[in-house]
Amino acid sequence: MYNAKAYSAASASSLLASTTIARRDPTEHDVQLEILFCGICHSDLHQVRDEWSGLMPTLYPCIPGHEIVGRVTKVGSAVTKFKPGDIGAVGCLVDSDRTCPECKSGHEQFCPKMILTYNFPDKHTGGVTYGGYSDSIVVDEHFVLRVPSNLDLAGAAPLLCAGITTYSPLRHWGVTSGKKVGVVGLGGLGHMGVKFAHAMGAHVVVFTTSPTRKRMHFDLAPMRS
Repeated sequence: MYNAKAYSAASASSLLASTTIARRDPTEHDVQLEILFCGICHSDLHQVRDEWSGLMPTLYPCIPGHEIVGRVTKVGSAVTKFKPGDIGAVGCLVDSDRTCPECKSGHEQFCPKMILTYNFPDKHTGGVTYGGYSDSIVVDEHFVLRVPSNLDLAGAAPLLCAGITTYSPLRHWGVTSGKKVGVVGLGGLGHMGVKFAHAMGAHVVVFTTSPTRKRMHFDLAPMRS
């Protein structure tokens, strides 16, 4: 075990405060990341405030964050996808049972024994998983993604949740050049939906009740390249 700096919430009404947490040492299949950026998802706020208490009660202290981008500092002896110095990313999941039909079909997010990045029982430590509002994290390489070197790392972090949330349905329904895509709402998810659909060649229409959104300008060219 080693110590890592983090920001945690002690209760539903408290602010995030600086603290120190214990992180496990990498096992043979693990990747250790120095966290460089972590996005802020609204679900982080819901969890910290215990607003999902009926579905997923918050376990305090809570260290949120599941849009993580970092630099690999250590790898286990059996790791094949990463080496120290690489840039990796971690999203909402850090483990699953790997044996159920959902896992075997590549849908670990539907695994009945999935482990979320924070606020879930940690089978390795016997405690609770802690998220990306910290300076380091250790995750099985199966749940670490490689980040292309040409991406802006701060901009890439939200792709780990908001990005995949909008990209996945567009890919599932086969959005390509010549198709039309309607995006309802131009918020955090909506603006990514607009950019992805445009990059896929679709004609994009935004539905909004906010007149100010009509005047927003998008620099769409970079995502098309």
